[in-house]
This record gives sequence, C-alpha cells and structure tokens, in this order.
Amino acid sequence: MRSWYHPAQRMTYKRFTPLFAFVVFCIAAYLLYRALSAYEPAKIVEAILAIPRPRLALGTLFAACSYVSLTFVDAFAIRYIGAKLSYRRVALASFTALSIGHTLGVAAASSGAIRYRFYSRWGIDAGDIARIILFCAMTAGLGLNTLMGLVLLLQANVAAKLLGFSQAGALALGAACLLLTALYVGLAAVLRRPLAIKRWEIPIPPVKLALAQIFIGTMDFCFVAAALYELLPVSAGIGYFAVATVYVLANIASIASHVPGGLGVLEAVVIHLMPEVSVIGALVVFRFIYFLVPFTIGAVLFAAYELRQRRRRKAFQ
Repeated sequence: MRSWYHPAQRMTYKRFTPLFAFVVFCIAAYLLYRALSAYEPAKIVEAILAIPRPRLALGTLFAACSYVSLTFVDAFAIRYIGAKLSYRRVALASFTALSIGHTLGVAAASSGAIRYRFYSRWGIDAGDIARIILFCAMTAGLGLNTLMGLVLLLQANVAAKLLGFSQAGALALGAACLLLTALYVGLAAVLRRPLAIKRWEIPIPPVKLALAQIFIGTMDFCFVAAALYELLPVSAGIGYFAVATVYVLANIASIASHVPGGLGVLEAVVIHLMPEVSVIGALVVFRFIYFLVPFTIGAVLFAAYELRQRRRRKAFQ
C-alpha cells in the first residue's frame, strides 16, 4: 500500500506533534471546565443522590465496559494491518485517544491524531495508522448500524412512535440496516484482493475479523445504552430496547452536529424523544460517568505520557 504522506511531510508532522499535544491538552482542559460549569454543583450532587446506588454502580460498570470493548477494536485493527503490539500499549492508545476524542468531537479526526502520536512512536508508519483509524471508524459505524437495525426490528412499535414512522416503515428501515451489515460480511467473504479506490488499496478484513468488528462494535453501543438505561428513573417503566433506540438516534444526531461530546445535542434529543420522563438528572450523571470522568483520566494519561517521553529525550541528548 502506498504511503499517504511524503517523507518531508512526515518530518514536518513530527516537529509539529509536541505543539499539537499541548494544544489538545489545553482544549481538553477548557472543554472539561465548560462542561462542568454548565451544571450547578448542587444539581450534580442532587442528581447523583437521587439514583439508587446499585443502578449507579451498574451504570458506571457498563460505561467502563464500553471503553474496555473499544480497546479490543484497536487490537483488531493492529491485527488487521499485520502489526504486533502488546495489549497494554494498545489499550493505552485506545483509551487515551477515545476518552479525549469523544469529548473533543469529530472523533475520527481528534482521536486519530492522538492515535498517530502513540502508534508512530511504536514503529507503525503513517499509512498503516490511517488504516487503523479507518478500521476503527468502520467498526463504530457497523456497530451503530447493527444496533439500530436490531432495535428497529425488536421494538418496531416503540421506534415508529419515536421516529414518527409507521410500524411497517420502522421494520423496513431495520431490515435495511441489517442488510447493510450483511453486505459488509459478504464483501469480506468474497473479496480476496484489496479494494482499490483510485491509487489506494484498502485490504478488506477476512470474514472472522469482519464478524469480530460487528460484534465488538455493537456491544460497545449496547454497553453505553445500558449505562443510560440504569441511570433512568425506575418509575418511568422504560425498557432497555426503548432506551437503546433513543440513544442510537441521539448518537446519530450528535455525530451529525460535530458538537464536542455532543454537548447539549444528546440531552436535547433524549428529552425530545422522552418528554414524559424526568431525565435531566440521569443525563447529568450519564455525561459525568461516560464523558467527563474518562476524559479527565485520558487527559491526565496523555499529559503524563508526553512528559515522560520528553524526559526520555532529554536524558539521551
């Protein structure tokens, strides 16, 4: 596969990356401050106290499971390009990139740039890193598409009410989503050569890896929907698949808006689709445990890693 960057461009990028790392950390710190300042401390405490401890613990556990599952996406991507890295390194790169990327917005670009920072230091060239980023983005898209297809078929009446469709329309859309996923698996089974797009060649994963993509991508979104479900009031009587349907639609709106972390978009869509339920407290806590806590940890890890690398460079000078 041809390299996506000229050697001179690589050298320029390497010189630029320390500045990039500093800028990302500053933006991350600002977004964390802005996100927290959007809520009154008393309201956050009140919302947390209103949620039963077992459900809060389960919500936190499911949020953690989401990030753990995403580390396996990067692990599959490393296998996809034929490289070898320890899971510890892959998990560090994945969690740091995604915990920050989810909050910065335009995750493929922001998390991709942080992935480049890690993987380039571990001997992976720019072309292969681009393939890793593409593989991860495809996995997320397949997961979201597959979960949407499942919830539309399993909860067609609920989905029809939320979307304003007829039940038949919801079933047709769900079938179309799953057909798209099946088409991807079919391509993986049939194509033996890389997919050629102009001058570039993109190897299609083998069937087993394609199925792993679909499974882990879908499970990621299932975990996130489960985290939100556990935080909603029990008295609302809302089923998991109904919550998953709402979350999928809200996630699509967040991605389309490119708003950092979907801040305000996720809340607006959920409130609009579930007007009869008091979800403000659940959404505050959900944003806290799924976005802000991982984001803070990721930013600290990223800063600590950069400082460590800088000290190593100075030690060898």
